[in-house]
Amino acid sequence: MSPKADVYDAEPIPEAARAEIEVLLANGDLFRYRAAAGSPVAKLEDAFAAFMGVPFALAVNSCSSALFLSLKALGLEPGDRVLIPAFTFSAVPSSIVHAGCQPVLVDVGANYRIDMRDFEAKLEEDIKAVVISHMRGHTSDMDAIMALCGARGIPVIEDAAHSLGTLWSGRRIGTIGRIGCFSFQSFKMMNGGEGGMLITEDPDIIARAVIMSGAYEHNWKQHPIAHDRCRFWQNKLPLYNMRMNNLSAAVVRPQIEEVPRRVRDGRANHDHVAALLNASPWLEVPAPLEQELRAPDSIQFNLRGFDSDDEVKAFQRRANEKGVPVQVFGLSEDNARAFWNWQFIGPQKNLEQTRAMLMRACDVRLPARLGRADLDFIAGALLEAAAAVKKANRTAGDPLRALA
Repeated sequence: MSPKADVYDAEPIPEAARAEIEVLLANGDLFRYRAAAGSPVAKLEDAFAAFMGVPFALAVNSCSSALFLSLKALGLEPGDRVLIPAFTFSAVPSSIVHAGCQPVLVDVGANYRIDMRDFEAKLEEDIKAVVISHMRGHTSDMDAIMALCGARGIPVIEDAAHSLGTLWSGRRIGTIGRIGCFSFQSFKMMNGGEGGMLITEDPDIIARAVIMSGAYEHNWKQHPIAHDRCRFWQNKLPLYNMRMNNLSAAVVRPQIEEVPRRVRDGRANHDHVAALLNASPWLEVPAPLEQELRAPDSIQFNLRGFDSDDEVKAFQRRANEKGVPVQVFGLSEDNARAFWNWQFIGPQKNLEQTRAMLMRACDVRLPARLGRADLDFIAGALLEAAAAVKKANRTAGDPLRALA
């Protein structure tokens, strides 16, 4: 990695956004319902729906809001139980709690995907919905999940915050479940700073979501979709005011055209680094499932043969010192992806696989913009850090003392 490279730097906003932003700065029309029709938010919804091949899309202020509105649009009641993977971001159980429901966690294996035996065992009669988080872009067995949920009439929401551009047997992730939710936070495939999108093929779901997102009075008429259902639901649902503003939409919309390139380059970057890391006896990048064609912008790998937490911390420290920031999900203090830190949902049982995985699973960003020299530097730093820790352990028995 060159001295100036930073895995947390974002790509520039496309030049095509400038003209629309300048108009907004000049007229101050940042509220999506200020214009009579054709606002930047409405244009984004149309373009995103077309890109995903679905009839309905609703832009909101975050993926968390999209998840929350999905649960409310499905008509879930207070206390309803919602099944989610134990490996996800805290925003997912938070959105469920915010909707008045109770998260139920499913164990996840060393390949970061749902353990289907535990999923089927926990898919009980009182489960009212399932949220599948494609965490860090890793797709669980959607064929099995949809078959099990379909047989029981349980709706599936896809949390595709990390999976824009991923395909499952040729289908776009986010279009397989009843509802798909996406993120435009800065570290995602499309960068709006914040923002999210809800997509569906169900006119009743989109109408309910539009109303509850904050389309008060007759503002729903500015959405050229499902007017009969919006008219039916007007004044019957609470308003949560989770709208996207025009400036965010103007920033995001031109990036849709960039997604295929970012997906292509991100996958190539990931696969190049994965091949280098998998040559080490100490590092393992789990393979994708057969049906899965990923769109990664980061890489996750497991430490093998690291028997103590001190060894893992020594590896993390050495990689960071070499200029490659590494997150170990289970050992990073207060990590929002470690389920035991979600104290707001109460204790959860039978998650030993997930806990063991998180204690050795590492996370490094690999933005699509990185070049081959950057990738080789990152891989080299990780390989050297792992080899140095294991060598120190063999020769001195104490990696912390040997590396001091």
